[in-house]
Amino acid sequence: MKHLFLAALLVLGASGLAPAQTREIYTSPQFRALAKDHKTLAVLPFRTTLQLRPNEVTKNGGPDGVRVLEAREGLGVQSALQSYLLKKRAENDIAVDVQDVAKTNALLAKNGVTPEKMVTMTMEELAQLLGVDGVVSGTFESSQPMSNGAALALTLLSGYGTGGATNTGKLVISINDGKSGELLWKYDKSLSRGYGSDTNSVITNIMRKAARQFPYSKEFKG
Repeated sequence: MKHLFLAALLVLGASGLAPAQTREIYTSPQFRALAKDHKTLAVLPFRTTLQLRPNEVTKNGGPDGVRVLEAREGLGVQSALQSYLLKKRAENDIAVDVQDVAKTNALLAKNGVTPEKMVTMTMEELAQLLGVDGVVSGTFESSQPMSNGAALALTLLSGYGTGGATNTGKLVISINDGKSGELLWKYDKSLSRGYGSDTNSVITNIMRKAARQFPYSKEFKG
């Protein structure tokens, strides 16, 4: 009986520790070796999936209209993340430059790299095409567009109730080395928001949560 009781305690303890062991952020143990000479990063348009209700799909012009909206959202996240990184660079909080997204997108278009073609290319190929040392990419999933001004306050999920937030989503940000293609860093964040936030505020709030674990940050201790 005593052994059964101890076993039960161990199971409960393990289940209690499980959430704490879930890693939202991954940093490659090879980061310092691979990124020591990095000078410039490029941020790609984010691959976006909007999980809209049927009436919202109709309101936005059907499946074709939703695809246009998803592309716009992906560009919005790209621009917001670049703006955040540029601000941190100007404040000397990070030690790498960020390529202007207008140049990034122009180079992609000039070389015929559509969103469909992009997923068939390696990070090494994209980095060479863009002339950068590292590539920032990612995905965004949401039940509502961020760029339409409909949302109002951001609440990052922390395992508790969302307090009536009306929109849920998920943002994944990855950084790959341009020479080897190796994944250097990945941030996987679920989020919920009510009405009024825009893309810039969402990205800023999310990145602030990761600031000390962002590998190019001066605060990074990994």
